[in-house]
Amino acid sequence: MLTHAAEDYLKSIYKLQEKVGKVSTGILAEYLNVKPASATGMIKKLKTMKLVRHQRYQGVTLTDAGKAIALEIIRHHRLLELYLFKALGVPWDGVHEEAEKLEHVISEDVEARMDEFLGYPTADPHGSPIPDKNGFVTKTESVPMTDLCSGQSCIVAEVSDTDSALLRHLGSLNLYPGTAFRVIEVAPFDGPFTIDIAGQQVVIGREVAKHVFVEDVQE
Repeated sequence: MLTHAAEDYLKSIYKLQEKVGKVSTGILAEYLNVKPASATGMIKKLKTMKLVRHQRYQGVTLTDAGKAIALEIIRHHRLLELYLFKALGVPWDGVHEEAEKLEHVISEDVEARMDEFLGYPTADPHGSPIPDKNGFVTKTESVPMTDLCSGQSCIVAEVSDTDSALLRHLGSLNLYPGTAFRVIEVAPFDGPFTIDIAGQQVVIGREVAKHVFVEDVQE
């Protein structure tokens, strides 16, 4: 049996690996808010269990076995987020923390029942893909909002889910996954974006825009 901490490491390595490839101990420690020595110790344990590959100064990557566990935990987490949101009415800015607590302890039976109850969903409330029961992840061709130019139209595909204050702000602007908008103006020198959502103009700061990912971009 893996500890919850070990599962958190595998999940975090998977997410970072998707972004940067091989993950350094320093990056992993910063992401998990732990000391580098703690990260090094856990990596050694996971390597002994054949769940990660690690070479000094070469970073860490998941083995197939480690990836399977990481995807299972991510599947639990995102199904829980959607269940909490849809079935229990927990606000979308509060489901992440609750799912973090529950993702390690739900049974496979409960996972399957949630999946069926929700209609076998493919994305959580924030637009993040839910791995299927075989560990397959459907990926979208999304780009960060900061890549957009004036005059382009698009649809929100996904938003970062770890900052509840950011989610409340995005919710106040109706920037949910599935929301369509048009870029009216991009201010120069890394300035904000002025966008039109269903006839309403709103201004989005660049730091916020970094956490919004869009798809179906049209000129």
